[in-house]
Amino acid sequence: MIAALLVTGCGPGIGASPAPSPRASAPVSAKPSVTPSVTQSASASAEPSARPSGSLAERTLAEMSLRDKVAQLFTIVVWGQKAGAASKENQARYGVATPAQVVEKFRPGGVILFDWAGNVSGASQVAALTTGLREAAARSGKAPLMIGVDQENGLVSRLKSVVTTFPGASDIGKTRKPANARDVARATGEELRDLGISLDFAPVADVNVNPRNPVIGPRAYGSDPGKVAAMVGAAVDGFHAAGVASVAKHFPGHGDTSVDSHTGLPVIMHSKTEWRKLDAPPFREAIAHGVDAIMSAHLVMPKLDPSGDPATLSPRILTGLLREELGFDGVISTDALDMAGVRKKYGDAEVAVRAVLAGADILLMPPNLPKAYDAVLAAVKSGRISERRLDQSVLRILRLKEKRGVFGPIRTDPGALRSEAHLKIAKRVR
Repeated sequence: MIAALLVTGCGPGIGASPAPSPRASAPVSAKPSVTPSVTQSASASAEPSARPSGSLAERTLAEMSLRDKVAQLFTIVVWGQKAGAASKENQARYGVATPAQVVEKFRPGGVILFDWAGNVSGASQVAALTTGLREAAARSGKAPLMIGVDQENGLVSRLKSVVTTFPGASDIGKTRKPANARDVARATGEELRDLGISLDFAPVADVNVNPRNPVIGPRAYGSDPGKVAAMVGAAVDGFHAAGVASVAKHFPGHGDTSVDSHTGLPVIMHSKTEWRKLDAPPFREAIAHGVDAIMSAHLVMPKLDPSGDPATLSPRILTGLLREELGFDGVISTDALDMAGVRKKYGDAEVAVRAVLAGADILLMPPNLPKAYDAVLAAVKSGRISERRLDQSVLRILRLKEKRGVFGPIRTDPGALRSEAHLKIAKRVR
């Protein structure tokens, strides 16, 4: 994910097909209050199961309709600074005007905030927006809303105007001290938590071995797999210490490419042996440290999967390598589905279905949410995607939410940002 065009792109598509739910309520004010919630319970076991039990995630799943289960897979963009303020972008894409109305109508599993979507102008504003969005979700569905952001620090800093300015991954990597990666991630996570954000699409786990790489470059901790792995593991620990979910990206590895997957489809010719030696170590380390989620890459590795499909749509890569070989049973998120790298071969509706069939749980930023939602729902109803497979993804998402406290209560504290302690960490790491 990088700037307005790079990194979880801009999503220009306009939805036209029927929405998951016809409901749309009146605008809601974004007051910074605590959202309605239930008490968080211990996280469930690693093996997904749809059977009701004492787990909060499993009880929630058992109460959800098929339509709400499908909606839970989607993490979307909303436009505007306030939950109750109208935006022409929301109206054009979703058929309702305010961010709160979008959440009430579509009941998505998550929202991702962007500066270019007008979501970021100040700390108190962001905290009020996240609170208002969670309140809208509490009014309309069974599951709470996960709010995430791309805050890698350095080149990709969606909250740059409101949070402490920390060095990016390459600068941290040059210090050769994993403790610095941990401290920056912990401080970043604490500031996200104070804004009501529970998930960061970081750290970058790519090993940047290609100096011509136009999309990763300084976003990576370096070019040595072992050193990058140590930094990635430490960063995951830091996010978890702050109580924030972390996402290692971009699997199976975006470090050796000269093509930007936002505008094209990269091809990497690593053999499986090369992949295990060069690309896999940081992801193995992230998994060993309990990373919450791993993001797929929109790139082709023909020697890992000769089909020509990008990794995001590849069962051999997401299920065969990530789930089975590396043993990851957390949440798999796609990279943004509005990026050219994943849209070249199939239409936007088919892409969403194939991503689920490949093993993805979160469908991030589809360019046309109603079309993608309808396609996945139809695939479940037809049996192309089994309801058991759907339940596995939804349960993983709900367990992540339960583990990271998203069921609540969530209290914001925007005045705590840019603390003296965090400024000292930023100064020390530079």
